[in-house]
Amino acid sequence: MARTRALDFEDKQRAILTSAAAVLAEQGMDKASMAQIAGQAGVSKALLYHYYPGKDALIFGIIRTHLSELDDAVSAADDAALPPRARLRALVGAVLETYRDADNFHKVQLNGTPTLPPDQKEQIHAIERRIVRRFSEVLRAVRPELEAPLLMPVTMSLFGMMNWVYMWFRDGGAVTREDYADVATALVLDGIAGVGR
Repeated sequence: MARTRALDFEDKQRAILTSAAAVLAEQGMDKASMAQIAGQAGVSKALLYHYYPGKDALIFGIIRTHLSELDDAVSAADDAALPPRARLRALVGAVLETYRDADNFHKVQLNGTPTLPPDQKEQIHAIERRIVRRFSEVLRAVRPELEAPLLMPVTMSLFGMMNWVYMWFRDGGAVTREDYADVATALVLDGIAGVGR
């Protein structure tokens, strides 16, 4: 008889992913073990294997969860009725808010994606392309005269500002996430002359 799914399956799954992301971010993809992850999660190895058959499945689960949540947040924030500049600012704010308390997930995405098998990499890249395409479309609306070969470098420069924020940003500091969303938007659209206006 097939085992039925527990009512708290998704909650336990998320708790395991959060614990696994912490261990993988600290130890690295190669050094982290399922025993360490089970210990961090406060579950038995048997229960961990019930949810994820191995470390590779955990890495994929962490990255897919992180990017799916980011994709959903960006999609929800995208309001085509807004003026293009405000629309871009809303997207930047959605990314930075989604990154709140997600540093470990983000580190696993950056370091773990290359370790995935080709089919899983393609699933991850498909989500990434969706997110990047949405930003490119809004940047094109902001600057319709921007030459096509420059659109991707400008888009990826903005992602560079957002993706590495976890290296230096601290909640509770002088600059809030909302403040930094304003700064990043101004930097990409106006250059340094637009910051603090």
